[in-house]
Amino acid sequence: MNCQCSSEYVFNWHASCMTHRQCLHVSCCACQVAGYGDYNQYMRDPPRTVRVERDQIIESVDKSLQRLGTDYIDLLQIHWPDRYVPLFGAAAYDIANERPGSIPFDEQLRGLEEVVKAGKVRYIGVSNETSYGVCEFINAAERAGLPRIQTIQNCYHLLQRSNFETDLAETCRFHNVSLLAYSPLGGGALSGKYLQPNPPKNARFTLFQGYMERYNKSLARVAVGEYIKVAQKHGLTGVQLALAWCRSRWFVSSSIIGATSLDQLKENLEAFSISLPQEATDDINAVYKQYRDPPTSA
Repeated sequence: MNCQCSSEYVFNWHASCMTHRQCLHVSCCACQVAGYGDYNQYMRDPPRTVRVERDQIIESVDKSLQRLGTDYIDLLQIHWPDRYVPLFGAAAYDIANERPGSIPFDEQLRGLEEVVKAGKVRYIGVSNETSYGVCEFINAAERAGLPRIQTIQNCYHLLQRSNFETDLAETCRFHNVSLLAYSPLGGGALSGKYLQPNPPKNARFTLFQGYMERYNKSLARVAVGEYIKVAQKHGLTGVQLALAWCRSRWFVSSSIIGATSLDQLKENLEAFSISLPQEATDDINAVYKQYRDPPTSA
């Protein structure tokens, strides 16, 4: 589902249930505000390379507000950096992929400041960002009195921990930036459903062969099997173990879940009321020592 359709679905639901903004404060994950991208030019009118620049920020915010049928966005996040960074399973920074002309951090913040001052956006954040990026945004904001980033939305789950748990955890703690953990189930892999001989036909990896393949092959698949054993040992499902563990981490402010059925949604929500015993956490760490971040392992 693309972000434009998601916004329209939210608007239709909102309009059908209560009067304007009584039941919903809209948080936008900035699917329409994103860093450099040639493959998603359809996001702009007229189509052009996507960048985090003033005109594109204003255009994307205005169109999001129109689709959502609301008067402001609570949280606007840059979906990925404008400069080159390793993304979506890439394990290492490669200087060969650097490109000239990245939008400076202060210029990005000035564009975001404009929509904040206009009352269209309350708070700003980043996504798929690094410690370097967080520090540069904070420093640029403090130097020029620009809006500070409040959140970072990065991938974080049992199969992919070290990218955040090392330097980013420290960076965000001392700069007061909250982690919104996305994909806490590793695209659904940590439910264990793909370990079955015949995975569900309507499941993501079944419908889209090769999509997020890093979570459903080689050591990642083996690691999921070990985490499922831990879950069963403690009377939990794989979903419950993964979400309860993610919620228990001291640096996680919120987890972003996705569900395609009411049963999935119910299981997801109930998982957040589970407190893992220390033995379960110890068992998780034992598996992690053996299978450390397999989706990004060479």
